Amino acid sequence: MAQQLKPVKLDPQIEVIDRPEDVIEAFDCACKAFGEQTHDAIWTAMNPEWDKVGPAGRPRAAARLVEQWHRTTYDREGNPNIVFLKATFPDPAENGRRVIAGLAIWAQLSVVEGRGDPPSDDLRSSLDLEALYPGNEAEQRYLCQVNRSFAKRRCEVVKEKATSQPPSVMYLQLCASDPAYQRKGVASKLVQWGLDEASRRGGLEAITEASSMGRHVYARLGFHGEGPDTEYQVDSEFQSRERPPNLFMRTGAKQ
Repeated sequence: MAQQLKPVKLDPQIEVIDRPEDVIEAFDCACKAFGEQTHDAIWTAMNPEWDKVGPAGRPRAAARLVEQWHRTTYDREGNPNIVFLKATFPDPAENGRRVIAGLAIWAQLSVVEGRGDPPSDDLRSSLDLEALYPGNEAEQRYLCQVNRSFAKRRCEVVKEKATSQPPSVMYLQLCASDPAYQRKGVASKLVQWGLDEASRRGGLEAITEASSMGRHVYARLGFHGEGPDTEYQVDSEFQSRERPPNLFMRTGAKQ
């Protein structure tokens, strides 16, 4: 009787993204996770072209992410202040090729010069809202208000760190896994990489804003929630809009 072999469980391979083509491919993971799976109203509002075809559609949204990747700065030790990570698995359809199954963006933040990128709750400082929503003042105003609420606690914590040693944090800006590869350790590996890097950089505390789907993963890796879910301060005309719950989470500084 032939022996039945157990299927081999493959762990995702985590690597720093070093070429724009991988940023574009990884953006598809975010589209599948935040656009198709969870219908995250904030993410889709920030990326209104995600489900559109043609040059003015998803490629334009992906190009904005590539621009962020190109704008990477470095701290006084030579560490990149922003790191794009990819999680990959072997492509079953093409021998030797790997497919991107997840994306994470980690940023070192600080208000102290040379110790990280300064945080901002002003969306206009990092995003051309007129290009995103031409002539639509209301939509531009709404996004600014949502982002200010979303970033409030993050900015407060980074400012509080100014007199600490080290005066920086590692911030998980985004973590997305392709639904086809979920429950295979993608998110956990992407987050653990950042926690290990935070330790390597001198025991930095890690922080993030966690969705209802992601917070259980973060809690398992040492994050704890702080306070209630984000309270979005928006004008009355926007009150009825759907906004996903997000919880500010942090690890606590490592000694």
